[in-house]
Amino acid sequence: MPDKATIYDDLEVPTVINATGTKTRISGSLMREEAADAMRDASRSFVRISDLQQRASELVAEATSADAGYVTSGASAALSMAAAACLSGDDLEVMARLPDTEGVADEIVMPRTHRNGYDHALRLPGATIVDIGTNDHHLGTGSENVEPWEIEAAITNDTAAVAYMEKPYTQPPLETVCEIAHDQDVPVIVDAAAELPPAENLSRFVEQGADLVAFSGGKAIRGPQSTGILAGDEALIRSVACQHLDMHAADAVYDPPADLLATDELPGVPRQGIGRSMKVGKEEIVGLIRALELFLEEDHGDCLRKWNERAEHLAAELADITGLETQLEGGDKTDAVAQVVATVDSGRAATDATRLVESLRRETPRVFVGADRLDAEEFTVNPMCLTDEEADYVVDRIRATLS
Repeated sequence: MPDKATIYDDLEVPTVINATGTKTRISGSLMREEAADAMRDASRSFVRISDLQQRASELVAEATSADAGYVTSGASAALSMAAAACLSGDDLEVMARLPDTEGVADEIVMPRTHRNGYDHALRLPGATIVDIGTNDHHLGTGSENVEPWEIEAAITNDTAAVAYMEKPYTQPPLETVCEIAHDQDVPVIVDAAAELPPAENLSRFVEQGADLVAFSGGKAIRGPQSTGILAGDEALIRSVACQHLDMHAADAVYDPPADLLATDELPGVPRQGIGRSMKVGKEEIVGLIRALELFLEEDHGDCLRKWNERAEHLAAELADITGLETQLEGGDKTDAVAQVVATVDSGRAATDATRLVESLRRETPRVFVGADRLDAEEFTVNPMCLTDEEADYVVDRIRATLS
């Protein structure tokens, strides 16, 4: 693969050949050139951030079929702001003292098998997660991990929300969870950070009843890596805006967009909220808006076809390497992009899966393959962030390391 000079050469920082997908730790995806151009244009003028967020809210609402939307500093920040909105509602006094939740309904009910390291974002504003259910489905007993009645029983007067981690395998169905929660006037927060593609997921979770849905702006949408989208209920998005925007303003001239903040319903100027440390610049908001517009215009069927063809090519090439066996995984409606699962036979190969992954990551450029299954002597190769040339380079480096 020919060398290509980049700014990282000047900084003496090695670049990465990304064969593991849109992972934040290796900088997500490559931002669209048009989004970068839009950010440069945005940097040349001042703008009132509330005006820009109001326009972004309209565009996100159109894209997601939600009542309203908001641009956040990543999907994790979107989850934190979603939790803060559910904890405080329109109460400025509660907003001002989060994460202190004394006397406030602050529990978020979550199926135990939906728990993950990212739910720290839900706890950040002061919420306590109440996990329910078991892991019995994975024991092969035929039972489900979480039964609908368990969610219903866990909701009390202390419940602020129900949280749901959207993955193709998560249970119970989101529609069922929303029906149970809404029967008790409790909102549902969905973590769908990485659930694009398919593009239909932008609206699917709202249509299934979710009150707030968090997406990453720096993965498949290919906006700035530091952005996220929160889409959902208008009143909750207004609460997000109250707790996120810079509110250090004189009451006499406090006049943000009424549609974003419903100022006629507020008793005064909100204090700086818990979202102040998660601010989003005008450049990121504009870049995300432009990237989202382009994402909606894409031929997603063609993108999926190319990715899945690349995955098939990778699987075939890797299968020719001594000591490797490959299979394709995904590529259906719920897990739209196929990836290669490669199993290392350490008896035939020159090394095992762990040392292979370590070796590839120490090269220049670094080569990242998926490392979530090393205990099973497996690694994965995802086609989304590779060019055809880079895909061939990855195969060559794996062959050289194993030979």
